[in-house]
Amino acid sequence: MASAEPIVLTPTVPKRSFREQMHLAREDAIVSAVNRLLAEKGFEAMTVDEVAAEVGIAKASLYKHFSSKEDLAAAAMVRVMNRALAFLDSLDTEQPPLVLLRRVAEWTMEVQLAGEMPSLPSENSSLRAALASCKPYVDGLMEVSERLGAWITAAQTDGSLNPALPPIAVLYTLYARACDPVLGFLKGSGLYTDAQIIEMVLSTCFDGLKKR
Repeated sequence: MASAEPIVLTPTVPKRSFREQMHLAREDAIVSAVNRLLAEKGFEAMTVDEVAAEVGIAKASLYKHFSSKEDLAAAAMVRVMNRALAFLDSLDTEQPPLVLLRRVAEWTMEVQLAGEMPSLPSENSSLRAALASCKPYVDGLMEVSERLGAWITAAQTDGSLNPALPPIAVLYTLYARACDPVLGFLKGSGLYTDAQIIEMVLSTCFDGLKKR
């Protein structure tokens, strides 16, 4: 006698109410506006009023989603980290570690040149505190750092990266490409395409300035 097929119960996901969907859609619009303004103007120049105006809501309504300008910036950085993790997931990890690191640096520059990389000051105590207390951001940053750190160590082991350099120095050098002012200067000159700019900066980053 054939045994009965096991019954598999699929958990049901509660359907969001229309009000919840609208709340999330508005929050997404706010973060998108913050991301654009941070990339265009930077944290210091961006105002909460500008964000509210860009989304088309009252300032009081915006504060129902985010309590401060610092929280807005943290939300934008969470989105960047999620986007970075999705990009890392898309890479073929069978490639040599140096190739992966170059591709990551190239991607960060592509995002910056497209005007989609938030610009945050390195010295701002309230912003640092907001970022440090934002668990999704910290978790995302740690995961990205761990993945890049593993590739850096592997590249130093196979001799394609200078083993004398502390891995953290290499990691921060890669992160710096996401906010490298050289990209903006070269783009502003009007002399080069984005692809040419990225190739030049990649060369100086990975190959140095010495004549080969």
